[in-house]
Amino acid sequence: MFNKSKTIILVALEDELPKKYLPTWNIIYSGVGKVNAAYSLSKAIHEFEPSTVINFGTAGTLNSNLNGLHEVSVFKQRDMNAVGLGFVLGETPFDEISTIDNKRKGLSCGTGDSFVNTKPKLLTDLVDMEAYALAKVCKLSQVEFICYKYISDNADNNANNAWNESLTNGALAFSNLLS
Repeated sequence: MFNKSKTIILVALEDELPKKYLPTWNIIYSGVGKVNAAYSLSKAIHEFEPSTVINFGTAGTLNSNLNGLHEVSVFKQRDMNAVGLGFVLGETPFDEISTIDNKRKGLSCGTGDSFVNTKPKLLTDLVDMEAYALAKVCKLSQVEFICYKYISDNADNNANNAWNESLTNGALAFSNLLS
């Protein structure tokens, strides 16, 4: 399915995917948030020259009917807000790239530098803290980007507890996909 020698798996936290689950894969941990994700991936692309980057992580859902592991194909910045300048919520001012669609079948994800426990203004299927930044770095670097998110919570007032409880299930689901 993937050429392991030309593929990087990028995950925010080791708790989300310990290396023991995929010991023969090149897994890089970026840290949490868009800046950490973009920086780590930029370094990894320079060092490893991958043809494919797979992002795996956890995500909250705004649709309580969704659960489990899903591919994500549309990426938006839920915390980009220049509405006061006449831009649409989620649109980066003076940038040709605001929404990224990798043309694969999957859900939409709103990325922002905040843990979501109330409904955000920009609505997407899922919410996370890294995927948009990774998708943009890959797009600008002309590297294939594939993203899988394990739904860890319902982005509500129980999100932090549900997130902690779902880490192992997410790691198992993703490692089974690649095995």
